[in-house]
Amino acid sequence: MIWGNARRVLLVRHSYGAENWELPGGAAERDESVLETAIREVREETGLDVVPSCLGGVYYVRSHNRHHFLFICRLAAADQTPRPTSPEITDCGFWPVRNLPRPISDFTIRRIQDALSPRAGLLPTDIASITYLTQDDSE
Repeated sequence: MIWGNARRVLLVRHSYGAENWELPGGAAERDESVLETAIREVREETGLDVVPSCLGGVYYVRSHNRHHFLFICRLAAADQTPRPTSPEITDCGFWPVRNLPRPISDFTIRRIQDALSPRAGLLPTDIASITYLTQDDSE
């Protein structure tokens, strides 16, 4: 979720399915962290470069057997303007939280509301590899 000026949220409109408005996002590619996925998907869908600032939530959608990560991001540079840069996106833009476009899913609204709640979030830590220590390594 990316905030613009005046507490507006970036939404994209899909060219498929219900053609509804959603938060930018998508599936991870091989060997890609969830943070890298978020950054890439926003760039692919809107042309914007973003910097994640905190984790806003993690959701499991049982009907699709998928986890969704909500990251609160800021624009890497203030002078960027969103524009559809993928065939799957027909429109994109910043919307006031109190005047969200339709059609939109209750899940998207829920994530936006969660991001507005006053809870602290941490970014995941990217662990490149794990080393197992033995008794000989205890010193």
